[in-house]
Amino acid sequence: MIHLPFTRTPRAGDVNRGDVRIPDGPPPRSAVVVVHGFKGFKDWGFFPWVAEALVGAGYAVVSFNFSRNGIGSDPGRFTELDRFGANTLSLEQEELRSVVAETLDGDLLPQRPAAVALLGHSRGGGQAILAAGQEERVGALVTWAAVSYFDRWTEETKAEWRADGRMWVRNQRTGEDMPVDVALLEDFEANRDRLDVTATAARIQAPWLILHGSEDMSVWPGEAATLARANAVARLQFIVGAGHTFEATHPFQGPTLQLEQAMDLTVAHLHRHLEP
Repeated sequence: MIHLPFTRTPRAGDVNRGDVRIPDGPPPRSAVVVVHGFKGFKDWGFFPWVAEALVGAGYAVVSFNFSRNGIGSDPGRFTELDRFGANTLSLEQEELRSVVAETLDGDLLPQRPAAVALLGHSRGGGQAILAAGQEERVGALVTWAAVSYFDRWTEETKAEWRADGRMWVRNQRTGEDMPVDVALLEDFEANRDRLDVTATAARIQAPWLILHGSEDMSVWPGEAATLARANAVARLQFIVGAGHTFEATHPFQGPTLQLEQAMDLTVAHLHRHLEP
């Protein structure tokens, strides 16, 4: 396997740090862009394993950090909490669509691929849905534990958020309280229609596999059913006994049975619709 890091600057002061993984031998015909979620990053837990499994299945893989996900040059620690606080959904979508376009055009790969798929987890699944709904060249979509909506705050929380200008969310893994500026709420409210995940789901033309753990306590499994109802051709599969991360942890301790099942279903879906 060939592993090539890359950086891109979507705007002044912001950096996407990413990785391209390519099978040895002739360049593959198809690529997969992997999208992390809220409080996630490209090197979290199962993501490197997922990327290597996709390479083993014959695909080029592009994974990256959103520029304001809080991870800087130290790949495993949140060292940029002010940048994390300044993130917005629109900035993430802009960056994802740019990475997808650069992958489709061959700018991030040795040669231009014939097809590109998206694989998104949690909030990254919602972002992948939005991108697939806008980019007709996306050849396949897989979402893991994807959100069906971004507006996940009570009216009381919103009022306090506006009054204080910032709220804090606990990272259960690290124990850190992480800031989220009111700019994220203002961006969502100003772009509510464009950031409507379920409405966008209805417009997706690419073959779509929805995977969700039956025991997910972070994103209710009913959200997967909502997405499936919105799109007549989407296929929904629940992973029995799986939580939000398919029982995988960070640091990664190896694949679980639930994670392996999700990966097997993902590869089968990609093979059905994309040529490696």
